[in-house]
Amino acid sequence: MENSKLSGRVRTSRLTFIILAWGLVACIVAQTLLAGMALFNDPKHWSHHVIFVHIFEFIPLLMIIFAFAGRLPKGTAWLCLALFALIYVQYFTANLRAAGALHPVMALALIILSLHVAKRAHVSYGKL
Repeated sequence: MENSKLSGRVRTSRLTFIILAWGLVACIVAQTLLAGMALFNDPKHWSHHVIFVHIFEFIPLLMIIFAFAGRLPKGTAWLCLALFALIYVQYFTANLRAAGALHPVMALALIILSLHVAKRAHVSYGKL
């Protein structure tokens, strides 16, 4: 079904999902930049890195709501749940010394998955 034939609620939900998805990508990039600034410039930036995650950590949960409201493909909500779980697991890798080396690896998984979800949302925008 074409995007023009979808209800206003569905179109608005899909557009909101796309904005949230790309916003999450931008937040993950910014979070990585803050970590790099702390490592290579000034350790004072660690506090920004720690605080900034609290601004965007629940975006994937909002994305789940808009995935259902926008009638996006079923797997989309599961991918958003995986994004939320990865963010949650990041807390363990940051605070458990033995798992610390996984923290940047999981950040790579987060950026790859968030990009996949954002691109998938664009493909689904005009479909039902």
